[in-house]
Amino acid sequence: MADADRPDLPDLTAEQKRWAFGAAGLFILSIGFLGYALSNGVLVAFAIGWVALQIFGYVGSLKRGDGDFAHPLFKTQVMLHAAALGLLVMVMSRALGG
Repeated sequence: MADADRPDLPDLTAEQKRWAFGAAGLFILSIGFLGYALSNGVLVAFAIGWVALQIFGYVGSLKRGDGDFAHPLFKTQVMLHAAALGLLVMVMSRALGG
């Protein structure tokens, strides 16, 4: 794509990049867990719901935050899904005899 065809977008700050990377990492982990859940038949409802919640949550918070990855609504979404990951790790470790 030529530079003339691209709209003039501002560069992301370091803070915005960190929060965007965190959200992307959590989303990729949830997609991976969805594959695991579907192949093994465990926690399928949670896995589907977690992916759907991330999609709607991230899109909604970015829309209300004017596309700012460092907006408090977006940060809250990332932390919410980090807590969900922590709960998932605790449940899986307990189920596996940890």
